[in-house]
Amino acid sequence: MPTFIVLSTLTDDGAETLVKNPERIKEVNRELERDFGVKVVAQYAVLGPYDFVNIVEAEDALAVARAMLHLSARGSVRTTTLEAIPVADLIAKLK
Repeated sequence: MPTFIVLSTLTDDGAETLVKNPERIKEVNRELERDFGVKVVAQYAVLGPYDFVNIVEAEDALAVARAMLHLSARGSVRTTTLEAIPVADLIAKLK
């Protein structure tokens, strides 16, 4: 299944929600898988320009795009999504 890196930044509303309900992170992860077929494989809170780095798997880029648009529409988070290419696949294509 294709892998994607999702960089996310909380809005003020999103930060307020997490302070009040930290478990919301896990709830959203379950929603992503149940409603959009996007599985969160790994997730990290980070310092710097982004608040979270998420490694996700999905059927295709359209599934991830749909899920991220729905999340962004809530007004609590902004995302940047990158498709991840396994290095072994890249090497094979370069040969």
